[in-house]
Amino acid sequence: MRPLVEPVASLAPEELIRTARHAVLAGIGEEGQRRLAAARIAVVGAGGLGSPVLLSLAAAGVGELVIIDDDTVERTNLQRQLAHRIDDIGTAKTASAARAVRDLSPLTVVHERNLRLTSDNARELFEGADLVIDGSDTFDTREAVAAAAEHLGIPLVWGAVQEWAAQVTVFWSNPPEGYAPVVLGDLFPSGSAGEPPTCAQVGVLGSLCVQVGGLLATEAIKLITGAGDPLLGRLVVIDALRTRHDVIPLAGARRT
Repeated sequence: MRPLVEPVASLAPEELIRTARHAVLAGIGEEGQRRLAAARIAVVGAGGLGSPVLLSLAAAGVGELVIIDDDTVERTNLQRQLAHRIDDIGTAKTASAARAVRDLSPLTVVHERNLRLTSDNARELFEGADLVIDGSDTFDTREAVAAAAEHLGIPLVWGAVQEWAAQVTVFWSNPPEGYAPVVLGDLFPSGSAGEPPTCAQVGVLGSLCVQVGGLLATEAIKLITGAGDPLLGRLVVIDALRTRHDVIPLAGARRT
């Protein structure tokens, strides 16, 4: 798939050193690193999935990150939300996550959006973004995110974690030639999902959040740089308790 973002002209000398292991990586290289520096990614949620996503993208040298969350850090978050620390308890997650991003990548521009994403403001929040990563934890928010990304025609890297299980995929209503559109409704037809129990009710494996956040960041990096084959039209289903990873095609999402 062709790269999603045009590269910046050059990287700062300190950034060339910091990201040197990408410069020798097949599929990214120095040009791909310049594409990452040009990218603007909106991340919905700075919690269990958003934390590893943000840390991974900052470390990768993404140029701009928009962090969208209306919550504050609680002690119970720290089992899985690795961007936050004990000293951050009571702090807005956007502020805490932004600090972690800047500590890793001082040249990354961080936009903090300390508010709840809704169907009314999602398009505005995604303005100028090359892609969106959804790490939210309610289906109402997921539907609002998906509808806005679908309307804007930008890729949506999507993941969900509960207990010992997880799902990861990519939705895109306006993909390049050769790929068929696939949207949230192809996985969950309207009204079919309901509202799953919260992690406070059933629990969630902290290390699985890190694993899935890494997968989400990897898909974003692939889309930005054009490396490999994205998960568009394919759903990864993870059963961590039995160490099973299955890849399921989404109906109607085959390449054209």
